[in-house]
Amino acid sequence: MKQTKIVRITDVEKDKDILEEAGRIIRDGGIVVFPTETVYGIGANGLNADCCRSIYAAKGRPSDNPLILTVPDQEAAHEVAAYVSPTAQKLLDAFWPGPLTIIFPRKSCVPDAATGGLDTVALRCPDHDIAHAFLKAAGVPVAAPSANRSGRPSPTTAEEVAHDMDGRVDMIIDGGPCHIGVESTIVECHDDDTVTILRPGGVTLPMLEEVVGKGKVDVDRHIITGKGVPKAPGMKYRHYAPSAPVTVYVGSVEHVRKAMEQQALELTAQGKKVGFLVSRQTAEAFPKDAMYIWGDHDDKAALAAQLYTGLLFFDSVHVDHILAEGTDEEGLGMAIMNRMKKSAGGDVRSV
Repeated sequence: MKQTKIVRITDVEKDKDILEEAGRIIRDGGIVVFPTETVYGIGANGLNADCCRSIYAAKGRPSDNPLILTVPDQEAAHEVAAYVSPTAQKLLDAFWPGPLTIIFPRKSCVPDAATGGLDTVALRCPDHDIAHAFLKAAGVPVAAPSANRSGRPSPTTAEEVAHDMDGRVDMIIDGGPCHIGVESTIVECHDDDTVTILRPGGVTLPMLEEVVGKGKVDVDRHIITGKGVPKAPGMKYRHYAPSAPVTVYVGSVEHVRKAMEQQALELTAQGKKVGFLVSRQTAEAFPKDAMYIWGDHDDKAALAAQLYTGLLFFDSVHVDHILAEGTDEEGLGMAIMNRMKKSAGGDVRSV
């Protein structure tokens, strides 16, 4: 067990000494959890194989699942990417810093332990002042998947981080809640100037098309189910899951309410305690105990920001089954439903 130091940062200038300490921990081979605009990341020296393996150990993460290397700017990305295509450069200019991870051919300085054995590396530059200052202080690319135990919902607050990582890391930097709430979009750029979304996130398909052209962006819908190596983080089938099983309903407020009511009656008759992850509108029509309201039905930004906190809430109230209200897959809805489908192991019902 490590002695985890938890520090609160509100001002990067006033708390510069703490950030310098965090940077030294990374250079000395330690592990630091830090905030980004998406979720909290668990960071270690991305150019050191042993340090990368320490992340896998802390998370209980399979070593064939690639890590994202976070960098403070484009210059740092060029130090580890063997080639930056014109299309990739357009995306860098448009979305960095921000919630976009790009797959590049890697230089030899990037160890296999960071890439799951692939000859590519996933790079991201977070749009968060604390993350930026921390990465500058570290002075090396920081491998930083989400700071949760493997397969669990990602943390968007330091309190959620501590639940999974206290005693497993050297430092947790508390920078307040993350405002996007789902992980970055991951894309792969091709020689024909097209782009494939490997994992949807805060940068949506329409946003990407605005930069690279209409019809030049597609979505990789293949899910790795245990055979083969995933091309990017988050492609394993069972992921983002709370302790209790989840069933997701997608449809109008009225249809979702009716479906949940019927399923809740059946589960309750089996002696099971049911939790409800719902919009404000559904909650008003269907008040229940063990209910987490995660935003307005049509406010996808709010739904994304509260998704993981909502899923983790049910661990604290110890339910046996979670009935969750989904959304359509337009815009940010694609990222939300990607996470919900995986948290539910595919148990998604259109009503």
